[in-house]
Amino acid sequence: MSSERPWVACLCAAWCVACREYGATFAALAAQFGGEADFAWIDIEDDADALGDLDIENFPTLLIADGRVARFFGPVVPQASAAERLIRGALAGGLAADTDPALVEHVAALVPSRLVAARPA
Repeated sequence: MSSERPWVACLCAAWCVACREYGATFAALAAQFGGEADFAWIDIEDDADALGDLDIENFPTLLIADGRVARFFGPVVPQASAAERLIRGALAGGLAADTDPALVEHVAALVPSRLVAARPA
């Protein structure tokens, strides 16, 4: 993963029914936008040590960043069309998130090892 390449991380939990149901939608979004960004599925409990003191109350939660700058951080409705609009806006630079830079760094470090789909060659 290039440090300049945008990425979309789904922060989820294995016990969360909504996250499990969102998995197929997220994989489809990864296939659709794989030429523009990297997509990673990160279980916040499996990666708790790497993520630090992260408190997510609603699932699924997306963190979208352009390199190391957060474009969106928050829960999403589990509908492909809503997530697609959000991702398009974030990738176009139309969104900016007021997010802890340390959180972005922690998640960015996990993205390469949690990729959902490899980007096209």
